[in-house]
Amino acid sequence: MAAAEPAAQEPKSYQDGASPWPLSLNTSTIRPASLEDKIRIADETGYDAIELWMNDLEKFDAEGGDLEALGAEIRDRGLFVPDVIGLWNCMPPTQEEFDKSLEATRNRMRLSAAVGSQHVAAIPSPDRADLDLKWCADRYRDLLKIGREEYHIIAACEFVGFFKGAHRLGQGVAIALDANDPDACLIADTFHLFRGGSGFEGLRHLNGDFIAVFHWNDVPAEPPREEQGDKHRIYPGDGILPLKQVLNTLKEIDCYAPLSLEMFNREHWEQDPKVVAETGRRKMLGLIASA
Repeated sequence: MAAAEPAAQEPKSYQDGASPWPLSLNTSTIRPASLEDKIRIADETGYDAIELWMNDLEKFDAEGGDLEALGAEIRDRGLFVPDVIGLWNCMPPTQEEFDKSLEATRNRMRLSAAVGSQHVAAIPSPDRADLDLKWCADRYRDLLKIGREEYHIIAACEFVGFFKGAHRLGQGVAIALDANDPDACLIADTFHLFRGGSGFEGLRHLNGDFIAVFHWNDVPAEPPREEQGDKHRIYPGDGILPLKQVLNTLKEIDCYAPLSLEMFNREHWEQDPKVVAETGRRKMLGLIASA
């Protein structure tokens, strides 16, 4: 007799019933704002979550800020922190370099856990053309163990589309799967799927709960894919990416991870951050409604 199929997880409801995905504001989208203003704006513009950056937490901590109190404020505002970006240079190429990197990595895990983050992004870096995926998988397993046992936080692997090393979906998946850890997971990004040349059909082959967070954005038709960088990211729905298709794929694989608006658009950084956040949320909800 064949084993019974596992029951699909029923999606929760967010945005007053308009979305099965929690909508998150990645603070890179309004980068010039202060950390305090980023949290306030995420709340006032109706997001469910806020995705923080490590440099903000490091600065806040260095200036004597109380990160646990900051996390309490975030929760009091009805927000949660799906992850923090991120663990830089956490997978160097030798054991000696990896061991030396752990002091900074542990501190970044500590900061992320203090604000109540569910995950911290583990980027396969320093970037290099000869990146060894098996080596990175082994080091990612180490990071998962350290995060879970010492800080009660889960490291999530994030590939980067313009890297020389882990820049494709398959490479990010390989690092996570070959870590052979039950908590291994991935941070996906519409820009990185496009920029690295992976496309979007591969998402159909993943389990939905394997994706911890999905960074959400669009890209223009020009310049060519290979020339695009973070600064070219635009509002979801304003570009050429098949975002409605991706939303339907996420439903098919029962993926209801947070959709986090992540842009690095220099024109947006010159604008009112509250207007940028409001516009991004509205465009995300428009896509969800039409998918």
